[in-house]
Amino acid sequence: MSRSTDSRPLVGVTMGDPAGIGPEVIAKGYAAASDHARLVVVGNADVLAAAVDICGLDLAVRAVAHPEEATGDPSTVEVLDLDEVDAGALERGVVDEAYGRASLAYVERAIDLAVAGEIDAITTAPINKQSTRLAGSEHAGHTGLLAERTGTDSYSMMLIEDPLRVTHVSTHVPLLEACEQVTEERVFETIRVTDEAVRELGVESPAVAVAGLNPHAGDGGLLGAADSEEIAPAVERAREAGIDAVGPESPDTVYVQAADGAYDCVVSMYHDQGHIPIKMLGFSGGEAISGVNVTIGLPIVRTSVDHGTAFDIAGEGVASETSLIEAVEVAAEMAAARGANDDGPAGTEETRPEVSEEP
Repeated sequence: MSRSTDSRPLVGVTMGDPAGIGPEVIAKGYAAASDHARLVVVGNADVLAAAVDICGLDLAVRAVAHPEEATGDPSTVEVLDLDEVDAGALERGVVDEAYGRASLAYVERAIDLAVAGEIDAITTAPINKQSTRLAGSEHAGHTGLLAERTGTDSYSMMLIEDPLRVTHVSTHVPLLEACEQVTEERVFETIRVTDEAVRELGVESPAVAVAGLNPHAGDGGLLGAADSEEIAPAVERAREAGIDAVGPESPDTVYVQAADGAYDCVVSMYHDQGHIPIKMLGFSGGEAISGVNVTIGLPIVRTSVDHGTAFDIAGEGVASETSLIEAVEVAAEMAAARGANDDGPAGTEETRPEVSEEP
């Protein structure tokens, strides 16, 4: 199949839960996001058309049979139409098994397209975990599904809210389990994939700070042993591998230092430790919620909005598109860094590591 003569990366944008704000933020952000990439939405054309009407936009919607039919026209939302739900019967703002099943279908198709090299990157709109669980998914969100379907072992979540980047050793697990997952091997692998990802974002020699688990990074063992027995050895391994890593650093100060430019990324030990400083930045600007979620360590590029389905405002046309636009921009940047516009596919069967269960 011949590639388009348009040199911009081709980004597949999954529609997310049909009952949430995903279709609306895609519609509102489509024209601006098209400045960074050719876009094809993986979802339902009639649901996108309804979202365009809800938002009062002057956009056309066109169904395509294959991503390569995407023209990059910012005035036309081009949709790989999976026809999973009936837009006329759509009930917004509710948890529903059918909507969870549709959400999973969009993501699975986009992953397969990216692995086959038929799109250069994926940007995902939000799904609802309750709906996807009702539909039979065993994963807490996108990340585990992405890892399983691409056969990826070492991966992490990176959140970006300029000027701060953070990654995570664990994410959607109870806090007690998160503490148990702070092992030398997991911390080292997170540092390694963090270094790779920050390089793809254009930083030639990243400085990576590693947060401690306990207050004051254990305070020399007085406040816990994990910092000295698990995190410090992982940092030393990373340094031996040529990574400019430091730590464990006191978690109550390291994020401020990174935001001030001392480090290019902070490796966080668990979900809230990394999310709170990012959300403080991204949610402090009023209605225009910003921030980007990146799954790093995959053989494909995947970015996401840094917000949920917002069922309480779905269908009102008021959701902010800022995070969606930023997520497409980062996806395009990372795809270009990987040389995704070359003739070779973005990810192939031969490059996949062994499948492992989601942590």
